[in-house]
Amino acid sequence: MSNEFTDIFAISGSALKAQNQRMKIIAENVANANTTASAPGAKPYQRQVITFKKEFDKALGAYKVKVDGIRPDSSEFGKKYDPTHPAADGQGYVLQPNVNPLMETMDMSEAGHSYQANLDVIAASRSMILKTISLLQ
Repeated sequence: MSNEFTDIFAISGSALKAQNQRMKIIAENVANANTTASAPGAKPYQRQVITFKKEFDKALGAYKVKVDGIRPDSSEFGKKYDPTHPAADGQGYVLQPNVNPLMETMDMSEAGHSYQANLDVIAASRSMILKTISLLQ
């Protein structure tokens, strides 16, 4: 197999890995969308955000995708009136996670499309290799 195809697999593979990590973070956010604090003054679950960076791979001579970091979303928490909740403040409000299920759904859809696009690149490269081999026989 030529270096070009190996490079394509490595580059697309790095993007698949990054999008897989993104989907895991999104799934964690969705799973904790209703996780409130258990005591007054404590914070509820805070949405996590993943960031990416390009990293030059000297061996490939090309850029690959890497996870730059995972950080908490700095948007404000919501409030819900529930004076019977153990985490209610003096006025009866409970802080709610800053997770927006619609936003998470859109992010998951985008991650899925990116993942599929990279799978398609790998499949097309594999097909070209197989056709080249069959022509050489």
